[in-house]
Amino acid sequence: MDAGEARYELVISVDARGSGQYSDAEKPLMRRHVYEVLETAFAQAGVGRNAVHLEDRGDGVLISVPGRIAVARLLGLWMTELHEKLRLDNRRERRPLGLRVAMHVGPVRHDSEGICGDAVNLACGLADSSVARHLLEREQADLVLAVSDSLYREVVAPGGKFIDPDRFAPARITLKGGEVTAWFQLPGRPAPALGKQSAPDMSPATPSGSPAADGQDHEDGDGDGRAEYRAGRDMNVFRDTTFERSVHIGHSIGTDRQKD
Repeated sequence: MDAGEARYELVISVDARGSGQYSDAEKPLMRRHVYEVLETAFAQAGVGRNAVHLEDRGDGVLISVPGRIAVARLLGLWMTELHEKLRLDNRRERRPLGLRVAMHVGPVRHDSEGICGDAVNLACGLADSSVARHLLEREQADLVLAVSDSLYREVVAPGGKFIDPDRFAPARITLKGGEVTAWFQLPGRPAPALGKQSAPDMSPATPSGSPAADGQDHEDGDGDGRAEYRAGRDMNVFRDTTFERSVHIGHSIGTDRQKD
């Protein structure tokens, strides 16, 4: 009777690190590992697999958890079990699996194809943000968690079993829907250092006249975890460049042209 009506649920977006680097033969193994880690954590946290909605996203999973299951259980015990399972498994993996996990609570609409709504968009955006990607790669971590500002204030900040607000750090990031505050954690570690260079969710430098420069959406595909920066008019970006002699980078004003 309530099909299509909004329900307040916890949305969890899970993405695998560097999924584009897996060969076609390796991807099924990677996907199997993702599901095994998630389902083991659900079982250990006492959350039945049939109690949650789960959608396959190719290189990740989209999950919604009904309100009858305490959000704190997912943020605390489930995340702890997820991290422990992943950490132990990665000791024997040739290519360690890295996961970006994001959470937000908001109105979710269900239909025959799955779930949708702004809450879903926000959770997916946080998991895919360049801050989450950069943290996972820079720290060579198994897992990074991102939560929305409202979820941090309402559930994380008060603390609880396996929930330590002091281990989260905030960052302002820009998603398709606008600028938001998110809180990031590397489970099992102190609060991550988020300098000015990693706080914004910045797109790669784009030449003038390209779709991104004109304000259109720019899809960067599967990132490799490196920090990304937007170059302004007075900023030069060089990548994999070798200079054979000293050079001047910048603007020369009021000088004669250099002779050959």
